[in-house]
Amino acid sequence: MATAIVWFRQDLRLADNPALLAATYAARQMVPVFIWSPEEEGEWAPGGAARWWLHESLQRLDASLRERGSRLLLLRGPTLQALKSLLAATGATQLYWNCRYEPAALRVEAEVRQMLAASGRTGHGFQSSRLVEPGSVKGASGDCVQVFTPFARAFLAQANIDAPEGSPHEIPPPAKWPDSLGFADLALLPTSRWHDKLAQHWQPGETAARAVLKQFVQQHLADYGESRDRADLQSTSRLSPYLRHGELSPRQVWTAVVAALVRKGETEEEAPRGKFCSELIWREFATQQLVLHPALPDRARSGVFDAMQWRNEARELAAWTRGETGEEFVDAGMRELWQTGWMHNRVRMVVASYLVKNLLHDWRAGERWFWDTLVDADLASNAYNWQWVAGISPDAAPWFRIFNPQTQAEKFDPEGAYRRRFLTDSKRPLASLVDLKQSRQRALDAMKRASGR
Repeated sequence: MATAIVWFRQDLRLADNPALLAATYAARQMVPVFIWSPEEEGEWAPGGAARWWLHESLQRLDASLRERGSRLLLLRGPTLQALKSLLAATGATQLYWNCRYEPAALRVEAEVRQMLAASGRTGHGFQSSRLVEPGSVKGASGDCVQVFTPFARAFLAQANIDAPEGSPHEIPPPAKWPDSLGFADLALLPTSRWHDKLAQHWQPGETAARAVLKQFVQQHLADYGESRDRADLQSTSRLSPYLRHGELSPRQVWTAVVAALVRKGETEEEAPRGKFCSELIWREFATQQLVLHPALPDRARSGVFDAMQWRNEARELAAWTRGETGEEFVDAGMRELWQTGWMHNRVRMVVASYLVKNLLHDWRAGERWFWDTLVDADLASNAYNWQWVAGISPDAAPWFRIFNPQTQAEKFDPEGAYRRRFLTDSKRPLASLVDLKQSRQRALDAMKRASGR
């Protein structure tokens, strides 16, 4: 085989990239390509924060490819037409890619496979964005498990996670490069310059991802189980955006974490049962839920919520997005999100509960705000986590579990350090939008009406 195309998607790395490595072994010439086609993703095209990250990460991927004698070709969609044109221009007969699992991405991939078969070319799709193929973890009955705890048990019993592979030393270029767009042509950066804030807190790219993983394993993993909920401590991994964009593979993270725990004295069997590995398994479970239920981002799994009378008061929603609800823990979290493109996981649950249950706003309004402002916005995780906090999926926290932001602050920000960090411009306390006790009862009454009890 003379030439192969490597189609980069959400796998913006060279190490442990099975599509890239397979093409390296098989082809004499390779054309790495990224195709920007947000229209194909409909309402769930990448949001502003994710686009900024993508802009930065693509440039770093291109630099890494150039170090190995290659470069990254940039094209504009539709994906199918772009790949057809590229195959014709290069004479390539093989296409390599790593799979995605969002509904729109699966449709595109199916179209690509049909096109390749019709033209006599061969396609090679690989699983690399998750630890296992979604749907492969089965319960005792042979069906996919719909509840997390038994899913986690089955995952640990069934998953066989190989050690990650390295990166190719050389990537042979084609004899002639096809035309490519420039990074600016993709128009990924927000026109408001909002992304200037993000650049103060993050460094996208594979090299930075490895450094963040190393720092977490060395400095924070040992006490992660005890400290992970403390918003005032720098104890979380901050790996989620690197996993989201594929600058790290999940098995790179899994292997590094398990190896570190074994070095600290845990057994090979104990190490994967720790709290951090459980978070990675949660990510696997959310992805399986999206594959099994493609409407997950748009429709509650529990039908009772079709009858819920949401208030959806525009002034309250705007105050929530700006961090001006009058509840300091909520406001600090929302300002952290706006300033950094990220939010501590414990605080994500608190702000989501406040919006859905205290303010009685449709969970999808919060889901979409997170989608646009999170650098780690992943369709499966974002949708499933919002449904979990809202209590509207089969394996969710119950509706009556309503986080009190004041008691949550006392427990997880006991000295107020987190609140002071992100409420620096607050000249005076804001009046709370709602009374916590009264709004809690209002939420319980609304559920009774919706369920007909």
